[in-house]
Amino acid sequence: MIFGIGTDLCAAGRMAEKLQKPAFVEHVFSPAEQALLNARGGTHRAETAAANFAAKEAFLKAAGTGLGGFALADLSVLRKESGAPYFVLTGPAADWINANALIPHVSLTHENGLACAFVVLEQNT
Repeated sequence: MIFGIGTDLCAAGRMAEKLQKPAFVEHVFSPAEQALLNARGGTHRAETAAANFAAKEAFLKAAGTGLGGFALADLSVLRKESGAPYFVLTGPAADWINANALIPHVSLTHENGLACAFVVLEQNT
């Protein structure tokens, strides 16, 4: 059963500017995500960061919590070897997902400087 859905859009150019601020990077991205971003150069870094940021916001919309729901760094968006994105949740976000028996699904895309994320929270009942 679907618990919630969320979508969000983020401009890679805006994210490229934000990535210049270490405090922003530390606040928004987990250490694993920071490693992912550091492994990508140039425009790929900003596109990946924008897609991850959009996924975090889409997750919060699907959860119905809004921006104050969980720490953004607790919502890690990583990539499988195939390139498919997936969430790794920690802290209160992980506790909430487990308490509600939810499975998060995420799809990402980017083109022409925009990144889009779509999240479905499936209730595992």
